[in-house]
Amino acid sequence: MIYTIYISHCEKDEHLAREILQTLWAVNMESFSSSSDEAGYISPEQQIHFGISRSDCMIVLLTEEGARSPQVNQEIGLAKGNNCLLIPLVDEGVELPVLIRHVHPIRFSDDRFSDALGKLIYGLRQLTRLEWLKINCPHCEEEMTQYMTPQEQVDKAIIAGTELETICSYCQNKLFLDPRTFMPVK
Repeated sequence: MIYTIYISHCEKDEHLAREILQTLWAVNMESFSSSSDEAGYISPEQQIHFGISRSDCMIVLLTEEGARSPQVNQEIGLAKGNNCLLIPLVDEGVELPVLIRHVHPIRFSDDRFSDALGKLIYGLRQLTRLEWLKINCPHCEEEMTQYMTPQEQVDKAIIAGTELETICSYCQNKLFLDPRTFMPVK
């Protein structure tokens, strides 16, 4: 079972790491990264060590800059030493660092990052139990939880190019969710 996920990324890729964090939040997975600033008095080194040592899995976000980042490569080494499951999300054309060349990556391009997130969530569903969705209603801005949509319905929506439909439990408005990321479509 996977309970906690660490996201390794370089500073330039913070916007992509935030998308991963939001998607993992939506499927109720605890996650954080070196940029998580929950305790300002803890040094970045301590945050990284604490985050990786208590994680079951690490998502390695690799763009050209991320693959060259000493911090990302050190985090990979620390995660391997802690027996974390490593899942590389790799930009097209980027070569995997030597420590994870044997791992099958999820490839993405800038315009297809949501597709990679969909593959990531699909893979996590195969490895762990994802039962709840957390959704922020764009109408009333309340946070609600719902049972996770069955994978068969997600697959049908992706193939058909449609959204998942649900209703806000607070304001009763219809919501449409991206079937790859489970985020509301505005």
